[in-house]
Amino acid sequence: MAGSRLPSAALSLKQFLQRQRVLGIYRNMLRTIRQVPAETDRKYLRDWAREEFKRNKDATDQVHTSSSSTQTAHLDQVSHRTEQQSCHLDVQGCRPDDDHTS
Repeated sequence: MAGSRLPSAALSLKQFLQRQRVLGIYRNMLRTIRQVPAETDRKYLRDWAREEFKRNKDATDQVHTSSSSTQTAHLDQVSHRTEQQSCHLDVQGCRPDDDHTS
């Protein structure tokens, strides 16, 4: 066999895993933003998230990419607070075992 079957632009395993982590953070951000009650706030946050990810899409510096665990922790806090607020706004009430991920 002559040469590798992988395309020349194939990602290394480390790059692939990092990309998956970043995409996961982006998806979680968008899910959390969908839970924000005010439409204007949702639009602002969605636009902000898109612009930040676009601006940093070519970042390979570990300072930019390794902070994902900190960003995930902050996102979890925002998500938890949003769930608590939606429980207070819910007319039917909210049980602790309700699933607020949809």
